[in-house]
Amino acid sequence: MSQYQTIDNMSYALEQEKARKNRSKWIIIGCVAGLLVLAAIGTAVGVVVSRNNSKSSSSSSSSSSSNSGNGNSGNSSTSGGSGSGPANFAKDPNLHQAFYGMAYTPEGALIEFGCTNTLENTIRDIQLISQLTKRIRLYGADCNQTAQVLEAIKQTEVDMEVFTGIYVVADDHDAYLRQRDLIKDAIQTYGTKHIAGVTVGNEFMLNWVTEHGVTDPNTGVGLEGANILLADIQDTKQMLTDMNLDKHIPVGNSDAGSFFSTEVLTAVEYGLSNVHAWFANTTAEGASQWVFDFFQESNLTPAAALPNTPAMYIAETGWPTKSSDAANANNGGSDASEPNLQVFLDTFVCKANDDGIHYFFFEMFDEEWKDIKFGGVEGWWGLFNKDRTLKNVKIPTCISP
Repeated sequence: MSQYQTIDNMSYALEQEKARKNRSKWIIIGCVAGLLVLAAIGTAVGVVVSRNNSKSSSSSSSSSSSNSGNGNSGNSSTSGGSGSGPANFAKDPNLHQAFYGMAYTPEGALIEFGCTNTLENTIRDIQLISQLTKRIRLYGADCNQTAQVLEAIKQTEVDMEVFTGIYVVADDHDAYLRQRDLIKDAIQTYGTKHIAGVTVGNEFMLNWVTEHGVTDPNTGVGLEGANILLADIQDTKQMLTDMNLDKHIPVGNSDAGSFFSTEVLTAVEYGLSNVHAWFANTTAEGASQWVFDFFQESNLTPAAALPNTPAMYIAETGWPTKSSDAANANNGGSDASEPNLQVFLDTFVCKANDDGIHYFFFEMFDEEWKDIKFGGVEGWWGLFNKDRTLKNVKIPTCISP
């Protein structure tokens, strides 16, 4: 067993992570059958973005004032920015920049569903997200989402960094090349100011070892998968070097908390670790401490022992608010509910900030496609409902560094 699998009582959580592996594949890649046609759609989205920089609608500016939830966001708001465009949007006094970072995928930015993401909707989202954090992480680059997010940041004039992403699939190298080139184009168009990193791979090793019927990413079959990922990581590094950029952009990797490859972590500057207490059968009250303990023992301590000492972030952590079926409404410890999300917010966010733990909260919005495709709790992890109204929770008032 690898050094990333040292906690005996984590076995159930690991099995639950394995069960999620096939679901994670659909986050970015979608159906291969329509790939070429739909990639063209993604390119068209980029053309629309670049040709409509000056366009803004009153609906995108006013939409952020609709974040009043069932209990905690009121109608009072303040305006910010300059002019009458997307930069001048209503600020909700019930929202605070309490979060170090937020996990985000623009609505509709999936090849499987036809790349229906729009600049208008992304602007609406960035207006909301910027009131909660200064950092977001993306999972992939298809549907030209990197350029779209950077354009939204430009038009809203918010202070925000983006950890861009390339979703790697073992048997589809063209998917890597396509996303790499989209990120390159986005950097060439918008510069490096808002780019915090390029994350190559999301749960690649988890998917690889599970598909091959093994558990250790650091021996035998696991090393074969790591070599695929390492080739793409090195290629991304070379691309950034060849671009002669005005600042260094780090390259990282994201995976399930217990499935990092030591070879891969040694080759990157940061790791993003998915750490979900829900899948470990914890109670809501015990969830935050479980996350802190797991992250320290499984990620921070082993990474600190590597020669390159990669920075480690929690890539995903949160608590679901409902289940589409009764069987998954309770994890064996607590219910999926808004009150329990509140418990997790109250016990995790400010302590993580105080302790200097860098994390991306999972996630900003409920995602309907996940509920349709997978059911259970999969579509219900958002702080906000699908319609961009805040759930019945109070955002912590501490301010993240």
